Amino acid sequence: MRLAGLAKQGADVNSIGVDQELDQMLRKAIGNKQLVRFRYKGNERIVEPHDYGIQNGIVRLFCWQVGGQSGSRIPGWRLVDVDGMQDCEMLDKHFAGNRDVPTGTHHKWDEVFIRVGHRGR
Repeated sequence: MRLAGLAKQGADVNSIGVDQELDQMLRKAIGNKQLVRFRYKGNERIVEPHDYGIQNGIVRLFCWQVGGQSGSRIPGWRLVDVDGMQDCEMLDKHFAGNRDVPTGTHHKWDEVFIRVGHRGR
């Protein structure tokens, strides 16, 4: 889902094609620090959602995958295009909060809608 130029204008995600239910679920899951399960590129993934926003004109979720399947090592960081997420659900299980990134830096975002809080807060 490309959003060329819209992020800089502060576009509402609902007006740029993000499913309203999915948008609200991701915001709630990040705010409540709850795990999310979804299918992406043919694999079921269980993740801690950390950053949700627009990066390079694409609505994305930056998350720590803790379960499911992947072509990469689990656990591990994933950057997911939101329009490729299917069968999404918020799980009852909570996680502690943000994780340290080895480099100490975050991804560069055009706009961050919501970011998980610190551990224990």
